[in-house]
Amino acid sequence: MTDPALSPLLARIADALDRLAPPPRPVWDLSTARLFRCDGESLALTAAPDYPLPVDLLLGVDRQKRIFEANLDRFARGLPSNAALLWGVRGTGKSSLVKAAFMAAACRHPQLRLIEIEADDLAALPRLFSALRAVPERVVVFCDDLSFEEGAGAAKALKSALEGGVAGPPANVLFVATSNRRHLMPREHASDDAIAAAEDAEETVSVSDRFGLWIGFPPMDQPTYLAAVSAYADKAGLSTPDLERRALQWAIQRGSRSGRVAMQFIRDLAGELGRPLPF
Repeated sequence: MTDPALSPLLARIADALDRLAPPPRPVWDLSTARLFRCDGESLALTAAPDYPLPVDLLLGVDRQKRIFEANLDRFARGLPSNAALLWGVRGTGKSSLVKAAFMAAACRHPQLRLIEIEADDLAALPRLFSALRAVPERVVVFCDDLSFEEGAGAAKALKSALEGGVAGPPANVLFVATSNRRHLMPREHASDDAIAAAEDAEETVSVSDRFGLWIGFPPMDQPTYLAAVSAYADKAGLSTPDLERRALQWAIQRGSRSGRVAMQFIRDLAGELGRPLPF
């Protein structure tokens, strides 16, 4: 018979053990959507609508599109493939290519899914990868605008996920990231401890070596920018006699030419003309 005086102590011990126990592995139903967003703390998934932009509307990146689509198709078919880093100038279509190419591949391979995770939640990647081993789908885990502003901690978490420990990385998971910097280095990397700073830099640079596929995106030239504007306008059924002149003025005001700037101009034009966009 248990001493009543011990009951509060046993309750506190049981409560402490519950807190120390690892959280239960999440149970996911990935049949409800093709795109999901992941909460880094709880690993809860939120279904997202299909990405509407067709991959053939991404202009000026034919080589990048061909390389990425081939790697993605191999992964979808269960063949060897590489983690991919899409890097380069902002607004050149890196994240759009990932999502648009994924949608096209998912139409051919119904078992394909994409889970997007924020760069701030990189510490959750090892847990996410471990949980995904149990799902029957083939999953692209996507991190947009990846960099390591906080030093080596996030880099170590990413390396741990990509290497997978003694079990290796999950065969049904492909990691894809975009970044403005090929080596994912922070814009400022100052430290009073020169040795620690050098070690952090080495840790960060070494992460890029875990990506077997590097795909660069150079700046967009004027003819390609105007071709993108024209393609978007045709797809949306928009017509104005001074389209190119206005598109160039828009780019000058923004200080850059890119697919993103072209799309922003088209959105403005569609709003002006009172027309909805199909993408």
